Amino acid sequence: MTKNEPIIAVLCGGTSSEREVSLGSGRASAIALARSFPTRLFEIATNALPAGLDPALHVVFSTLHGTFGEDGGMQELLDAAGVVYAGCDAASSAFTMDKTLTKTAAASQGVGIAKGMNFSAVGKPLADAVIAKLGEQVVVKPNDQGSSVGLSIAMDRSSLENALADITSGNWLIEQRIIGRELSVGVLRGRAMGVVEIRPKSGVYDYASKYTKGATEYFAPAPLAEETAKMVQKAAETAFAACGCRDYARVDFILGEQNVNNSLYLLEINTLPGMKETSLLPMSARCAGLDFTELVRELVGPAVQRFKQKSTIAS
Repeated sequence: MTKNEPIIAVLCGGTSSEREVSLGSGRASAIALARSFPTRLFEIATNALPAGLDPALHVVFSTLHGTFGEDGGMQELLDAAGVVYAGCDAASSAFTMDKTLTKTAAASQGVGIAKGMNFSAVGKPLADAVIAKLGEQVVVKPNDQGSSVGLSIAMDRSSLENALADITSGNWLIEQRIIGRELSVGVLRGRAMGVVEIRPKSGVYDYASKYTKGATEYFAPAPLAEETAKMVQKAAETAFAACGCRDYARVDFILGEQNVNNSLYLLEINTLPGMKETSLLPMSARCAGLDFTELVRELVGPAVQRFKQKSTIAS
């Protein structure tokens, strides 16, 4: 290891409901990063920095998904300890974990969003109030979770009442259901990569569709007209910038069936998306000519530069 050359500390696991997903992301990323950098894998089991993490030696590449991984909690600890890390900073991580804040910021820059309402479990609305505002077909999901944890589709009053009855804690979002094509775009250093189309065989891209082998088809690149693909990429870059994101993220959309102007709706921004070779961000990168090893090297690249600048100043 040459002077000012960091060791990449890959964080995985964590304490959220997405721990198992994170373990897979971390292992795959560590193997790929080790082809370009000295690399060490840290498995996280508590909401704390791991023993042995050294700001003078390490650059963190986190694959912690969900609560305390993606919501700014771990990033705040890294900042306080003076550890350089790849990806969004603490403020933008916390911001984008809140789907309502994310959509409001993106909409202010012209990105389409579905009509919705957010609420806490203690103040959840009655089904009649939801239907009056959004109609009977709606999507019910946590306002601040990933991997489609807790997501459900209500097709009528009865299923909406059941979904509301199941809500006992947390902050939630109900949105008008948009029928259309689900799309995902990786953004690297502010520039959109390829557009991926997601076609769940069940019709709903929920937790089971994401993590059950063969339950979903993926098309990379998505079979879209060039003009439509460019529209999606531009919207991804706009949403990324509007939320103050840094280095990389994955941006998800629904393209309404009408496929006309203003029919593209932002779903969410994932600042620490799944990072297996078969995950959506790597699929998007392959469309742009980057294989998995090249992708992880690019993802950590800006943080390595920040580490070297910091080391130069310190010396």
